[in-house]
Amino acid sequence: MAKLREIATGLRFPEGPVALADGSVLVVEIEAARLTRIGADGSKTTVAQHTGGPNGAALGPDGKVYVCNNGGFTWHELPNVGLIPTGQAKDYAGGRIERVDPATGEIETLYTECDGYPLKGPNDIVFDAHGGFYFTDLGKSRPREIDRGAVYYAKADGSSIKPIAFPSITPNGCGLSSDGRTLYFAETESARLWAMDILEPGVVKREGWPSVNGARFLGAPGGYQRFDSLAVDGAGRICVATLINGGITVFNPDGQIVRHVPMPDPMTTNICFGGPDLKTAYVTLSGSGRLVAFEWDRPGLRLNYQ
Repeated sequence: MAKLREIATGLRFPEGPVALADGSVLVVEIEAARLTRIGADGSKTTVAQHTGGPNGAALGPDGKVYVCNNGGFTWHELPNVGLIPTGQAKDYAGGRIERVDPATGEIETLYTECDGYPLKGPNDIVFDAHGGFYFTDLGKSRPREIDRGAVYYAKADGSSIKPIAFPSITPNGCGLSSDGRTLYFAETESARLWAMDILEPGVVKREGWPSVNGARFLGAPGGYQRFDSLAVDGAGRICVATLINGGITVFNPDGQIVRHVPMPDPMTTNICFGGPDLKTAYVTLSGSGRLVAFEWDRPGLRLNYQ
């Protein structure tokens, strides 16, 4: 197990970490429906108070924070695990993409639908170098049914949104290769990692049968695992937060698993890279409500607009 530094505790299911230049880290707290800035000293400041369930976050070209809002979950406390989401919130009113002004906390809704179909549970987001962003919509689950999810591409000014991969079973984490020519996304329930070749911004090469979602299959860990968010490091490796066994599963771009970095929480949900040399890995341990950090073995990939 990596040597961890505990940055903050008492968070209400943190996800979507964004490492900032001043050493602080933005996280969403899904259960508390807020965007929180965590200082290097562990101090916590509310940036914005949402409704629903803020899930993934990314800095955009305008300096604003773009947030995937999943519409909210119901929650349950499990012994020895902690807080876990268990289904669609009773007051669920749909999913959306939001833009937050970090200076004022003002929240603007950018997208609630695509081609007349409502967004159900937007989850994770990554910007390309052209100012657009890819995001996953995991969907929502109810006692007897589950939505089919999708991956979308949208413009930051709210003018355009289109599907990229559909249907997908609970698409969660997403990221881009260092050259911006490959989109990666992970499915939670299948624990599968997928890739799509990007031909131009928002245009991808779609695979034929037997691919259901149009992506090409990269890899899976085997056994009963579930995938959450992901980040790409400077060597091009895809680092996927892995539930159940709790840790980070690291893939080469060809789909080969390089290693698994265990974490002390079965609800290990997100990873991002920060610090002066991008060698600090920040990880959200969501069940226990913690943000931790440790040294990665090489620099992470600098995100567009980071």
